[in-house]
Amino acid sequence: MTGLTPYLHFDGAARDALTFYQGVFGGDLVLNSYADFGRTDGPQDSIAHGMLQGRVELFAADAGPDDEALELRGVMFSLLGTAEPAELESWFAALADDGRIRDPLQLRPWGAHDGTVVDRFGITWLIGYEG
Repeated sequence: MTGLTPYLHFDGAARDALTFYQGVFGGDLVLNSYADFGRTDGPQDSIAHGMLQGRVELFAADAGPDDEALELRGVMFSLLGTAEPAELESWFAALADDGRIRDPLQLRPWGAHDGTVVDRFGITWLIGYEG
């Protein structure tokens, strides 16, 4: 790990979310259930800790009784220039599947391409590249 890695607490959707993000970004997925960690404060198949490791890294878990579930406002994850343009365009399209495009990925007057998409889990992504 070389930088900031978001750690998201989902309301029972951590497995689905991390599996979806692996399908979008690739990488290695590690899922540990409540049972794996000996937790008894929720369903045994809930995710106690999950990691997507690769070009895009995310941690996630299913919120326990003392955790607040994900609710993001005024936050977006930026993937500006993190891959080649064709791959970024592919990520944008995949994130838009069952989500919604807030601002299409397009050429801007200053010469860069960018766009904003909200995925099916409510995460807002800013994706773009130069040239």
